[in-house]
Amino acid sequence: MYNPKSALLVMDVQQGIINNLGEDAAEYVKRVSKAVDIARQASIPVMFVVVRFRKGYPELNPDNKMFSTLREGSWEMDETSDLTKPIIEPLENELVIAKKRVSAFAGSDLEMILNAQGITDLILCGVSTSGVVLSTLRYAADKDYKISVLSDCSWDRDEEVHRVLTEKIFPRQAEVLDLEQWSQKLNNSQMNA
Repeated sequence: MYNPKSALLVMDVQQGIINNLGEDAAEYVKRVSKAVDIARQASIPVMFVVVRFRKGYPELNPDNKMFSTLREGSWEMDETSDLTKPIIEPLENELVIAKKRVSAFAGSDLEMILNAQGITDLILCGVSTSGVVLSTLRYAADKDYKISVLSDCSWDRDEEVHRVLTEKIFPRQAEVLDLEQWSQKLNNSQMNA
């Protein structure tokens, strides 16, 4: 058993976002699926965080540069859209948490759920490294969570930005591991338990 106070956050790995990854999508989803399987086998809770708004997007300020195009109908990211469903099917006991901005904490009940479950250690992965992963990591670090980032289960359109974040920025506040290193760490902790 890994740390019973851990949770894997699978962030923005949803149809509407994965559709835009192009040829990298299938390989990326395969790696994230493997991370989810590893977490499940180790009894680590998996939480799926998705971008999802109410019908008509009342949460969106027209001055918000990133999300204002949703009002114009460029994407259907409201609660009725299949584009807001996780690509990986959650199990019956796994939570899907809707957020309203970039960070997994912004406009969601994630922090309340983590506190209620006594979760202090977060394992992060998602699309994109410079978006949800960075924003969530910074907020979680300020709230004193212990953080790990799965570097090869995080994705960014800009490979150089991904590299700089995972190699130079994130290590200041988190442990950065690839999927194989994380799996090995879990195996070692189970053998030592």
